[in-house]
Parts: sequence; structure tokens; C-alpha cells
Amino acid sequence: MTTNTGGPAMTQQRIVRTEIPGPKSRTLHARRSEAVTSAVPSVLPIYVKAAGGGIIVDADGNQLIDLASGVGVSTVGNANPKVVDAVTQQISAFTHTAFFITPYEGYVEVCEKLNTLTPGDHPKRTALFNSGSEAVENAVKVARKATGRQAIVVLEHAYHGRTNLTLAMTAKAAPFKAGFGPLASEIYRVPASYPYRDGLTGEEAAARVISTIEAQIGASEVAGIVVEPIQGEGGFIVPAPGYLTALQAFTRANGILLIADEVQSGSGRTGAWFASEHEEIVPDVMAIGKGIGGGLPLSAVTGRAELMDAVQPGGLGGTYGGNPAACAAALAAIEEVQENGLLEAARKIGETAISRFKAAQELPGSPIGDIRGRGAMIAIELVEPGTKTPAPEIARAAARLCHEQGVLVLVTGTYGNVIRLLPPLVIGHDLFQEGLDVLIEAVSTAAANVTGAA
Repeated sequence: MTTNTGGPAMTQQRIVRTEIPGPKSRTLHARRSEAVTSAVPSVLPIYVKAAGGGIIVDADGNQLIDLASGVGVSTVGNANPKVVDAVTQQISAFTHTAFFITPYEGYVEVCEKLNTLTPGDHPKRTALFNSGSEAVENAVKVARKATGRQAIVVLEHAYHGRTNLTLAMTAKAAPFKAGFGPLASEIYRVPASYPYRDGLTGEEAAARVISTIEAQIGASEVAGIVVEPIQGEGGFIVPAPGYLTALQAFTRANGILLIADEVQSGSGRTGAWFASEHEEIVPDVMAIGKGIGGGLPLSAVTGRAELMDAVQPGGLGGTYGGNPAACAAALAAIEEVQENGLLEAARKIGETAISRFKAAQELPGSPIGDIRGRGAMIAIELVEPGTKTPAPEIARAAARLCHEQGVLVLVTGTYGNVIRLLPPLVIGHDLFQEGLDVLIEAVSTAAANVTGAA
């Protein structure tokens, strides 16, 4: 099988020609070390020459199975032909005007699509930006302006970005926050729902949050509660059933906005357009990014019309927000998801992964403590066998073994012990199964090596 990536066709198969990283990648990495700050690291320093479908091709001709999608960005596959064609046509016409100077139809059409695709049938408005951090930050601006309140409530294990405000909202200190203070004020953190570790029902976990807000902040002071319907960097944590619906009931009773950060979990990733749909909540405001841009930088804030329009003209925007090429890519990516059954494909990816992981979890000495996620946003939490003690060493060793064998996976989680999968929704079934074969064997080998050494 081959994939047209907008460049040379490539076979959809794993090929390991050299050690990984290979000699050409190592040469490029030496150049990088002289030119790029060490503050910007890379998980796997292979240097990419082409990518498409579920494959990444590096400078040495190795073909790696991509189970990361650029952290969930290339949802419809790298260089998707429909996206490439749309972007090519757009940049042949014009590349930039700045929407707030001279507008264009593509921006309007993306906003129309998001107003339709996001949960709820109420009137909505949308504004476009470049990154997930920008989307979250502007969602907070909307909440504060619309409510006249200042306090923003966020959850344990949350990740919302790297700007000063979104760093304050992010839970994990290293490497994101260390040494960057003072951070933005009026950010308050409350307990999340983490079923594997807290053992609480959704209602119990929500009651704990509500009690904390009422006692320590005051509900009347809160502009918004920002939640990831599935926590991303925190470890793909799916809240217990009823947790988010109980929080929504509390927000509505107290004039607080429920803000959903769907930067990683949206755009079809979970088998629905947005993960909020699985939780049966209708957020007042949503931050959207990553996969929505079809591989180009694009993010959005979509919310109730009266909330979005409460911001004064000029209060939202930015020079590159809703760039014409990114809008063209987004429209093509949305069409690709709708016309090629990619929501169903995401659900099948999740079913396959969960089935395989459950079988591996039952093997003697398995370090797989928890299996969670939705659709093509799936993770395993690794622990010392027979306990719930986080095992980051096993996670790192397993990821390293995968990389050496040509399978790209990512380690995440507050405790650094979660391996997350974000494959492109267009990945072939056999290719995905092969990637799982390598990963499951790597986890078993890493557990044996780490626990044996201990």
C-alpha cells in the first residue's frame, strides 16, 4: 500500500534501515546543537524528510510507524492530499491580509463550521487564533469580560499551555513552569477526577471540587472553570461518569462559565467531534486547536454568542490568527473527516488498542495498571507490577525500545509513567496492529529489565 503525501509516494510499512537515529540524523543533530537552543528538546532526534498516512520517513530512509501525530495535530494524516490541494490553491491566491484589516471568506467559513460542529444548538460565535495556548488564554479573557469576575478555576493534572497565563493554569512544574515565575494571578487549582487513583465516583469527585470552591474561593468570585474532558499531558485521564455533568450543574447555578479545553481531545480524535459529547456536557466556551488545522497552525475559541460578543471590538484577534492557508487546511480537514468516516475510524482504533492492552494487562508480571482514553486518544499507565506505584523508568525504557524499532510513541503523565497513543485517524489497521505488537513487547521487556535490575 502507498500513500500520496503531496510528494513522492511511500509504502505504508515499517522499515528500519539503520540504527535509530541513523548517521544522517546524527549529523543534522550536531548542526542543530550549534544553532538551536537546548531549551527546545526533541523526543526522538530523527530528522524527517517525508510523512503520510501512518508513516514518518527520516533522513536515513527509515520508515517509522507514527503513533504520535505531532501530538495530535496530523489527525487526517501528514500532507493529506485534500489539505495539500486546498492550501496550494489558497497560497496561489493570497497568503495573508490580517482578518482584522481586510477579511476573507475562509475565516468566516471555518467559524461557521465550528459553530455547527461544537455541542449545543444555541447561537454561537467563534474567533480564530494560532495555538492552543492562545485559544485557552482568549477563552479566559472572554469569561472574565462576560462575567465581570476574575477567578479562574483549573484542575489538578491539567495542561493548558506555555504562556504566562496558561503556565499558571498548567499543573505540572517540570519542565514547564520551573523558574518562570511570577505567573498570572487569580488562578485556583482544585482536585480532578482520577478514577484509577482516587477511587471516587463522579458525584463524589465533583462534590469535593464544589466544596473547595465554596470554602476557599467563593462561587460568586469565579468567572470560569476550565476543564479538559480528557486530560492530555496529565496522562489521558478520563473523569469518572457524572463528574463533568455535576460541575456543569454547579456552574449554571452560580453564574460560572464552563470552559472546555478541547485542544488535544477535539477535532474527531475521540470518535466524536469533541470529547465533551461523550460526557454529555455543553460547554459555554470551548478552546479548540491541534487537529482542527489539518497540520497548519490554527486554533479557535467558540462560545455562546452573548458571551463572545460581550468583548469589546478589538478585544480579540492577532496578526496571524485565522491565516488564509490555515483556514483552507481546516476546511479540507473537516471535509476529510466527514466524507471518509474518520470518526468511526477513531472509534475502531480505540477498540483495537483497548482489546490488545487488556490482553497484555492479564499476563503475569504486567506493569499495565490502567488502560484509558477514548477513540484514537488511548493510554496505558505503567506501575510496578502488583502495585499502583508509578513506574516512570519502565515507561521511558519501553518508549526507547519502541523508538529503536521504528515506532514513535510518547511518554506523559504527572508521574511520567503513561504511554499515550495519538495515531493519525487514517492509519491502516495492519500498520496500527504492528505498532501495538512492538509497543506491547517493549513494555514487557522494559518491565523485566527494570524490575530485574532492581
